[in-house]
Amino acid sequence: MSKTVRQHVSLLDVATLVLTAVLSAIAVWIALRGPTGPIPVHFGIDGQPDRWGPRSEVAAVVGLMALISGALAGGFGLAAAKAGDQARRRSHRIGQFVVLATVAIVSLLVVQSSLGIGIWTGAGTAAVPVSISVILVIVGAVLGRVSPNPFVGVRTPWTFKSRLAWDRSNRLGGRLLFWTGLAGLILTPILPTTLSVTLLIVLILVIAALTIFESWRVWRADPDRQPF
Repeated sequence: MSKTVRQHVSLLDVATLVLTAVLSAIAVWIALRGPTGPIPVHFGIDGQPDRWGPRSEVAAVVGLMALISGALAGGFGLAAAKAGDQARRRSHRIGQFVVLATVAIVSLLVVQSSLGIGIWTGAGTAAVPVSISVILVIVGAVLGRVSPNPFVGVRTPWTFKSRLAWDRSNRLGGRLLFWTGLAGLILTPILPTTLSVTLLIVLILVIAALTIFESWRVWRADPDRQPF
């Protein structure tokens, strides 16, 4: 490997390769050696299985996660390596990190829920709101650091016409998502699963609406905004 290539390869690129390979191996194992009887493949909002199917269906989902890891996270890694400025490179790396974290968490949830194998085995239906909450914490922690780009962040017509609108709406969204995820982790053991998931979904929609409004509000007040 040349020095130039090594300079553009990060730990996230290595993690992308590892996660893609591991998920691919798990998908093959499930398809060939997984449970032979019907297994839960779909779950209701309460976390209880409402449809059963063959192991090939679970293998396909895990295989899809491997594809997303390799294609999307790998794509972010390539874009970061080719980025001409540090801000854009950082944004692509943040996108890569979010994809890897989300794919890993969702994959663990799928394997645990369908096969009973994973770090949340024994956690029951609480694994669903816990997974959502962890993803919100991760996304919220990095969202405010994203520079303008077409892939990651609060992307509205107004954020692309005002750097101030981009920065403030993404910071607002990051804070709200982070604290929502943290609250979810705290309240999940207390609240019923159905209520926890419903509240998280409602709050995500509210946060999305607030960040869109914030992007418009800041753009309208920004003297340096670009016109449409």
